[in-house]
Amino acid sequence: MEILSNRIQNMAESETLAMTAKARELKAAGKDVISLSIGEPDFNTPDTVKEAAKKAIDDNFTHYPPVGGYADLKEAICEKFRRDNGLDYKPEQIVVSTGAKQSIYQLVQCLVNPGDEVIIPTPFWVSYKEIVRVAEGKCVYVQTQIENNFKVTAEQLEAAITPRTKLIMFSSPSNPTGMLYTKEELRAIADVVVRHDNLFVMADEIYEHINFVGRHESIAQFADVKERVITVNGVAKGFAMTGWRIGFIAAPTVIAKACQKLQGQVTSATCSIAQKATVRAMQMDPTTSADILNMRKVFQERRDMVYKLLCEIPGLKVCMPQGAFYFFPDVSSYYGKHFGDKTIANSTDMAFYLLNEANVATVMGSAFGDDRCIRLSYATSEDLLREALRRMKEALAKLK
Repeated sequence: MEILSNRIQNMAESETLAMTAKARELKAAGKDVISLSIGEPDFNTPDTVKEAAKKAIDDNFTHYPPVGGYADLKEAICEKFRRDNGLDYKPEQIVVSTGAKQSIYQLVQCLVNPGDEVIIPTPFWVSYKEIVRVAEGKCVYVQTQIENNFKVTAEQLEAAITPRTKLIMFSSPSNPTGMLYTKEELRAIADVVVRHDNLFVMADEIYEHINFVGRHESIAQFADVKERVITVNGVAKGFAMTGWRIGFIAAPTVIAKACQKLQGQVTSATCSIAQKATVRAMQMDPTTSADILNMRKVFQERRDMVYKLLCEIPGLKVCMPQGAFYFFPDVSSYYGKHFGDKTIANSTDMAFYLLNEANVATVMGSAFGDDRCIRLSYATSEDLLREALRRMKEALAKLK
């Protein structure tokens, strides 16, 4: 008799977390592993946010909060959307959850019925596909190209839509590519959505503040699609608050209420202290906050350095990321090559070859829906990045 459900047996483990765990395992065994696999800023949470958390403890915010989040946090999130995005939401349209991943999971559970189709441009963040599969939806992948900065076109989306299509999911800035959509590109996508009733868009904007080209653009800014857009955001990346576990959605009221209903049966409200800290984070203006501006500056400097070093490695195709803190180089020119008894056939082989031969942890592109590439994070020091790229170049040169 099977003990575990088919649902959990059919679910893949998060490849990014698995590679990070493998790197930690090798480090514990004494290997000098440089991890470029984890999607976490190597900065500390701003002091002003930590002080707000300490005050919340002293003020005894240690009891159950309302399921969808404290009223003052919802108001602060609404003000953030007005200030940063020019979007007008009411508190009842906001649901605060235990990380953006929970926000996405609940949204898909509330929107997608078995057999409904969900369009996911590839490459995509690893959990999208498994979240859809748990809801018994059907993933419809639309392949993008590095030559187009991994951006899906309106024409590609239109061609992928069927009567069963319920949802489009994408991130901007993107994990894993670092690309972001312009206002004009989002308008073209919105035009497609307008033509199809009962089609919704999930816009994952968790990397909003790590943007190297200017103002962040949200697809919800277009009035004719706003009531069919669910914007997902949080504090993990832009505020270096990964461990605080705060994500949120801004959505049409009927969807927000559904997500809150589900959350009430699963986790109830998220951590009271983290919520109070997030109120302070939401009050930080990204155009003036020294913490946000400094983090963005450091990431941009690293991006420029890593781009130069990657371009010096023969055989790689590399595009310049416009946000987040990842590169997603095409390494497929090395497929079919050998080193000793090892043959590189795909991105998994490549990721493990670099881990074992160069002691550099990356993530296989197949985890993100594109087996031609690998993902590497530059959320670590310049010295470690230089050494990691030196090792990668040396290891790749051994492949014949």
